[in-house]
Amino acid sequence: MPKETLVIIPTYNEANNISELIGQVFNQDENIDLLIVDDGSPDGTADLVKEAQNKFGERLHLIERSGKLGLGTAYVEGFKYGLEQGYSYICEMDADFSHNPDDLPELIAKVKSGNADVAVGSRYAKGISIINWPLSRLILSYSANLYARFITGLPIFDTTAGFKCIHRKVLEGISVDKIRSNGYAFQIELHFRAWQAGFTLKEVAIIFREREEGVSKMSKSIVWEAIWRVWTLKIQSIFGTL
Repeated sequence: MPKETLVIIPTYNEANNISELIGQVFNQDENIDLLIVDDGSPDGTADLVKEAQNKFGERLHLIERSGKLGLGTAYVEGFKYGLEQGYSYICEMDADFSHNPDDLPELIAKVKSGNADVAVGSRYAKGISIINWPLSRLILSYSANLYARFITGLPIFDTTAGFKCIHRKVLEGISVDKIRSNGYAFQIELHFRAWQAGFTLKEVAIIFREREEGVSKMSKSIVWEAIWRVWTLKIQSIFGTL
């Protein structure tokens, strides 16, 4: 019997969130499985996942990596795992409750129905739906998305969104090994490659909440990667080397 949906959650020092999040994800649908990709968290995140495996069994999977290897490589490893295991729908989600697990069914339904090949949980589809961000970060994020949309032509408002459901045919069609970005640029590149390959991207409005536990992974290097990476992607698409 084909497996249906895999939710991938990369983690680094998410011990305060992970146990509750696992339970909430599994409460959404019995056809959802979960893969945690942990980058050697020193706070014992992976140990808590192993404890949860005693309760949830084969629905909960864990990949332990040797250190902080980055968001993009974590998702690529998760995508490969999902494809190899035969899942039809593969989702991305943060570990810090900024993404509400209750929104997962709508994202998945959007793809299952055929209305989208990639359903993007969007903070900007209906104005700005972000809670507890300082004004400076809000301006940075909104401006970055305008910038990315202007250069790439992407038909979505939230180009850096990290909450989404993807049909397996998209990941098979874009060759995930070609993705080189690692921070927020990873999300832009994934969306751009899918769109350039002819797949349909649709946004689902969500409310994004800033994390209450743990520490944000945002850094200047992540911002700079996103700034230059969009130009690389656009140039590659023009010359057919994407």
